[in-house]
Amino acid sequence: MTPRSRIAAWLLCLSCGLPGAVAAQALDPGHTSFGFELRTRWGQRVAGTFPRYQGELIRLPDGRRQVRIALATGAVEVAQSTRYAAMARGEGFFDAARHPQIEFLSEPHTDALLHDGGPLRGKLSMHGVSRRETFAVKPATCARPGLDCDVVAQGSVSREDYRLSGWQLALRNQVRFDLRVRWHDTP
Repeated sequence: MTPRSRIAAWLLCLSCGLPGAVAAQALDPGHTSFGFELRTRWGQRVAGTFPRYQGELIRLPDGRRQVRIALATGAVEVAQSTRYAAMARGEGFFDAARHPQIEFLSEPHTDALLHDGGPLRGKLSMHGVSRRETFAVKPATCARPGLDCDVVAQGSVSREDYRLSGWQLALRNQVRFDLRVRWHDTP
């Protein structure tokens, strides 16, 4: 069994454990990316990515879908700077040693959200805190969003709400998340 097929099997097993879940589609790593952006108090942008993640799109029995995403904080890369990446992973920010993942579980939604765009609500868990958050999904640019084109979403959260208190003198309070996702087509 290849590493990719083991991951797909693991994700399928996860979806089977959810009450009423019918099928799950794994994220396509060739077309999926998760990023974030912070601003300094002086207006400079500091951009980062989460190159390691897990995720799936679950189809529920009533036809709606649910998204589950887990981002590895220990793999964060920031502005191609090893120093900034170490700071982001460190105790003063994501604290990857104690909080190795950022997790998002969406509320069930219809396929219309992926076509038309709109608010994607769900529970975001980060740095030991869970809160309801909303991400804005952009309207699709193709007939089969998530398969033939990226599903694009953005949202901002308050660092203060998640106790990300490091570097307060240098960084503004808002963290913007950018998501571009696709998943594998299932037969």
